Amino acid sequence: PITGELFRLPDIDGTKKTLSYGPNAGLLTRSASAAGHGPPDRYAVALLNEDRSRNGDERAFVMRRILSQTGKWEKLVGLPLPSPLPLPRRMELYLEAVAFAGQLLWVDPTWGAISADPFSDRPELRFVELPRGSVWPMPSTHPVQALGMFRRLGVSEGRLRYVELSNQDPFVLSSFALDDHGGSWTMEHQVELAPLCRDHVNGGGLPSKDYTSTPRIGVIDPLNSSCICVLIGKHVLAVDMDMGKVLGCSLTDESEGSPWAITTCLKPCVLPPWLGSSQIPNAGR
Repeated sequence: PITGELFRLPDIDGTKKTLSYGPNAGLLTRSASAAGHGPPDRYAVALLNEDRSRNGDERAFVMRRILSQTGKWEKLVGLPLPSPLPLPRRMELYLEAVAFAGQLLWVDPTWGAISADPFSDRPELRFVELPRGSVWPMPSTHPVQALGMFRRLGVSEGRLRYVELSNQDPFVLSSFALDDHGGSWTMEHQVELAPLCRDHVNGGGLPSKDYTSTPRIGVIDPLNSSCICVLIGKHVLAVDMDMGKVLGCSLTDESEGSPWAITTCLKPCVLPPWLGSSQIPNAGR
């Protein structure tokens, strides 16, 4: 069994403000070991939002962060993007941030992601656009947060991956990998979920009433880029896109509530061997 400790972060300007800021928070850790793979000696929790108080041609972002060295929330303002974004369009960064290559990435699922190093006192922001066919000309009236059930950014096999799912039958699931220079995406896998789920229903693995639900993306397997966890109703299916088959099915906790809540409760993780014996770094140590 894994044992550990729990450390509660302080509120951001009060409990109500903390709840409103929470959805796009990201956690990044760093290790002092030579290889950088040992227990972390520090961490940063950060949130990023566009500064909407500015007018005209100015585009800047605000980062709120807490470092383990200080234990207090800071506000970094006026963070510019070196590559100008179209002025009429706003970034809707409501989804949970993704940690990758020493950066956090905040995602607008209609457009792209902004990356930054939350440990830096003057973070340099960079923009990564989604695959060309996935970029919407302008923000849709469809809630961006809900769109996160059908579009996900994640890390698998050491590379940044993007997965999207069409919301109409046959529910096409597509996955892309970002190149090492961060400039272009390559489609790696594509599969129709409807036939796979139908076969699984016929095999007795999934109740037929759940098959009629619209699938949502759960998580990308961090160790196998062809394997995606998909939610249908209250069930989680492990889909291997290379093999074109459902590997397994399990039931989620029905107390989690809405489809969005059930989707966000799934977290990809790889547990290191030192996890149970390590301590959470904080300003008091």
